[in-house]
Parts: sequence; structure tokens; C-alpha cells
Amino acid sequence: MTMTQKILAAHSGRENVRAGELIMAKLDLVLGNDITSPVAIGEFPKFGRKHVFDRGKIALVPDHFTPNKDIKAAAQCAAMRSFAKEQGIANYFEVGHDCGIEHALLPEKGLVTAGDLVIGADSHTCTCGALGAFSTGVGSTDMAAGMAAGETWFRVPAAIKVVLKGWPRKWTCGKDVILHLIGMIGVDGARYQSLEFSGDGVSRLSMDDRFTIANMAIEAGAKNGIFPVDEKTLEYLGEHGARPPRIFEADPGAEYSRTIEIDLGEIEPTVAFPHLPSNTVRVGDVGDVPIDQAVIGSCTNGRLSDLRAAAEAMRGKSVAPGVRCIVIPATQRIYLKAMEEGLLKTFVEAGCVVSPPTCGPCLGGHMGILAKGERCIATTNRNFVGRMGHVESEIYLASPAVTAASAVAGRIAAPPSASEEAGD
Repeated sequence: MTMTQKILAAHSGRENVRAGELIMAKLDLVLGNDITSPVAIGEFPKFGRKHVFDRGKIALVPDHFTPNKDIKAAAQCAAMRSFAKEQGIANYFEVGHDCGIEHALLPEKGLVTAGDLVIGADSHTCTCGALGAFSTGVGSTDMAAGMAAGETWFRVPAAIKVVLKGWPRKWTCGKDVILHLIGMIGVDGARYQSLEFSGDGVSRLSMDDRFTIANMAIEAGAKNGIFPVDEKTLEYLGEHGARPPRIFEADPGAEYSRTIEIDLGEIEPTVAFPHLPSNTVRVGDVGDVPIDQAVIGSCTNGRLSDLRAAAEAMRGKSVAPGVRCIVIPATQRIYLKAMEEGLLKTFVEAGCVVSPPTCGPCLGGHMGILAKGERCIATTNRNFVGRMGHVESEIYLASPAVTAASAVAGRIAAPPSASEEAGD
């Protein structure tokens, strides 16, 4: 079996499972946010249960429209808050010490460990695959069923093996790796399959890189993305107080639908043009593309290493006239560390605005909506038509360093050293 299949087998009480089988599996965590949870909360009474299956295995995180952008957003969060209080939900995180974007916050709080089975009513729940967990997105009614019963059904996915080798360049990060992969196979290239990463290149990726790659597995159509558990994983889990891990490894004879090899040393900073994450171009081949806005943050690239890379590309410089640059740390803890390291000072002095943790503009929520004809480069995960505002606006996806360099240049650009490496 593959790594994913072993986790599903263990949680369904079976010795083995096969791709395509329908199974029922026990859940370690059920996640919801302020868009999806109110629907699930409304459906919950229909299951005939007065209480959730386990108060410690539900996580509710208002993050999409928070701090509340309007009355409807406030009502959604009020419904979550009331349900959490009524049910005694231990893991309810709102504005304050413990706030943050759900997919960055859960690992940071140690709520997910290796070998877990996690569902979340948000497609980017696959982020936790970086920890060696099976983590995937579901609909709100499935979230309600999960909260009531503590289990749900799955169709066991087939898998694609992605072998990473080599050493990444200075400005190449997890965002470039996953954009490169999506550019290779397309937005449906891994449809309902598990993207299983392996190879000696994995050890050369930081945990933040792995979170980014797993986060965007869904953009290739994957059911989940998952990384092997190594020393970096175990160190991260220990530092964040996670439960003891259950380590699963793919069998040597595991069956894969295909194997893809990627040399990290050959990947250059990459940009995804509108209106698909698969529409990728090397930054050196972009040409003259002026921008109106730059967004650095989101569940994909709002972690501390992302802010460090952006600050390094921006330090001592200023955002170009006419460009709005918005920086959004993914959690309050990241915000505090970025402040202590002077990163926020760098951003403010460069002319950026720094937001509290929120999904904000990524889904066209608030804090940076685009008008007709405007163009934005962002570290977010999707660039669909109308995703960040008007249907005639444009979104370009890139790494934090490229996004920061572009904010300074006023057009899509690479950090100077990256341009020199690419011979541009």
C-alpha cells in the first residue's frame, strides 16, 4: 500500500485497502471555518445527536471574513461562537492570542500529528499532509456528519509518486516547486489521487516549504498531498506539542498510477499567469507585466520563513509608486515573531500595509479586493476568474520573494540574485 492507503486502512480497522474501495474511517480531527461551519452547524441537529462525538477533536477557526468585515460576517462568527460554547469545543480560535488562518494555525497549535486522519470543510485542509497525516477537504454536510459520528466515508485514492532530488537554488522555495509540478500535470492531473512526495530532495525542503506544497496539492486536483516523516517532521511536532506520531511508510512494492521526478536544482522562480495555477512561466520569461497590487500572506505563504524571504527581497527599498502591497502574517504568533525580528518594520518602511491574520483578499473577502482591470501578484493559491474581486481583474501567483521584488519594481520581477542565476 501507499502511505495514504496505510493511514486509511489503520483508521478503518482493516489490514489493507485498495484504490477505488469505499470505506468508513475514524477521524482524529474535524475542522471548519466561518464560511463552512455555519452550514454544518445548521445541519448538525438533523443527525439526532445532542453533542459532538469528541469535544477535543473539533477545531473551529473563524479566519475568512475576520476581523469581521460586515454584519453578515459577524453573524456567521456569532453562530460558530455560540455552538462552540454550547458544545464545549476546546479548539475554538478567534481574534486574540490564538487567532490565525486555520491551515497554519492547526499545525502551530500541535493539533495534528503524523498518521492522523483529518477532514476539514475547506479544500486546503490538505496542508497537514506535510506532517505525514492524511488530511483532506470535505463539504459542510460531511463536516456535520463527522462532528456527529466521528467517522466518515472515503473512496480510497490511487497515488502519484513525486520523487524530489537535488538542491534548491537560493530563491527557489516550496511555492516554486508546487507551481512547477502543477504546470507539468495540469489542474486535473492528480484528480482524486494522492500526491505522495519522496526522494532525497525532501530533506532539503523546510517544513514551511512542505506545508506550501501540500497546501496546493488540491490545485492539481489531488485528494491529498503527503510527505514522509523524517527528522524535520519529528522536530516540528515536538516543538509544537503534538501528540506522539504514528509513522506510516509506503511499501516498496506500492502501486502508483505514475512516477514523476523533479530536480529541485533545475526549478527557477515561477509565476502562474491568469486564470489557472497551471499556467506557469519562469519569472525570467514573464516580460513586462505591470501590477497594481501585491499580496504576501495566506495559508499558502504567510509563515515566518515566507515573511523573512519577502523582507530580504524588500529591505532598504520602497514599494513602487501606484502599487499597493499588503502583508498578512498567517497567525498571531507569526505576527509577533515577525515584529520581534524587525520584519514588520521593514515592510512598513518600504510602504506596505500589515494586516492582522486573515484569509482576506485570497478569496475576495476583504483587505485588498481588486477593481475592474486591476492586476495583482500574490502568494495565495488560486488565480481563478474573479477570485480576488472583479471578474475582469487578474491574479498572478508567485513566491514571497518574487512578490516582494515585484512590489518594489512595479511589475513582475525576480529578486536580483535570481535574475542573475537565470542569466536575465
